[in-house]
Amino acid sequence: MIKRFKKIIGRYRKLEQVYIIPYRSYGTFSHLYVKGRALDNEPLKIVKDQSIYRTIKNTWKQFDSFEIPDAEIELRIPDKITLQAKTNDEGYFLFDKTIEENLSEHASDEGWVDYEIFYRSEVKGNTELIANPFKGEFLVPQVDAEFGVISDIDDTILHTGVTSFLKWRLLKNSLLTNAYKRIPLKDAPDLYQKLHKGKSGKNKNPMFYLSNSPWNMYEYLKLFLGFNKFPKGPILLRDFNTPFESTLKPEKPHKQKEIISILKTYPDLKFILIGDSGEHDASIYTDIAAQYSDRILAIYLRSVKHKKRMERVRSIIDEFDTVPVLLAEDSNEAEKHARENGFIQ
Repeated sequence: MIKRFKKIIGRYRKLEQVYIIPYRSYGTFSHLYVKGRALDNEPLKIVKDQSIYRTIKNTWKQFDSFEIPDAEIELRIPDKITLQAKTNDEGYFLFDKTIEENLSEHASDEGWVDYEIFYRSEVKGNTELIANPFKGEFLVPQVDAEFGVISDIDDTILHTGVTSFLKWRLLKNSLLTNAYKRIPLKDAPDLYQKLHKGKSGKNKNPMFYLSNSPWNMYEYLKLFLGFNKFPKGPILLRDFNTPFESTLKPEKPHKQKEIISILKTYPDLKFILIGDSGEHDASIYTDIAAQYSDRILAIYLRSVKHKKRMERVRSIIDEFDTVPVLLAEDSNEAEKHARENGFIQ
């Protein structure tokens, strides 16, 4: 609060600590796409048994961020690649580069490439560097991947309450509930693990997670996915100044942009799209499937308890026959379809 007050009255002058968050992202054997943010904040500490007060405090810290603009950032894949970038006014940096080095040579068995982020701007006085380097990773899907999965997070694998009256459940779940206590939709982790393994059973198929949540929620969602044993994958969120503007009204172009970017990055890979029937996923996914009919294997939409929205979704998918669209009550229905179509064992 003291730092916030100083900023309001124009007395916030020097950094107290430097904390860099590299977002989990993706690339190819010759191209990397790495985004992150430099903040004058301490790391978020979420623990299983934290009190409601600590949960609220963590929520405040997620959105009460102090960006570090014009910071010199260096990305390094040890002993091989060094790249330079600078943060923008909101503290974000982006490495979107074509590389001569074969990045897949640095990948793990599942395709993850580890990298280091260094803060290269001058550190003055008592400013604390939380770490230097900071650690990140991006995914380079293996050439023998059978297909990829692009999944929404909100009300697809994580109940948010976006269809609730006045969005009160969305606010409570997203802002006032510990990430360790958020419950995934039934059987979702098992379904995603099976899709990740595919027919081969070898953990080759890349998973991508989309959300209309702001980047401030990245660490929260990353923790939720990991704790509930969803397959590791890039997490693609949005940039908002506060959680109370358009965050509560998912915007169509964001998902379209991200999905099309993934499709263009991996032109030889086909995908399964997974979403829900509560917001815009039906129209977004069918629009994309119409454009890329040879690239989309199936669309799975999880049903929500909202009569008018379900009627609207059915009106969209009933007349769509370009690719298979399944309106599923639960993960078991999607799993059955995936097995019948040879996607999983």
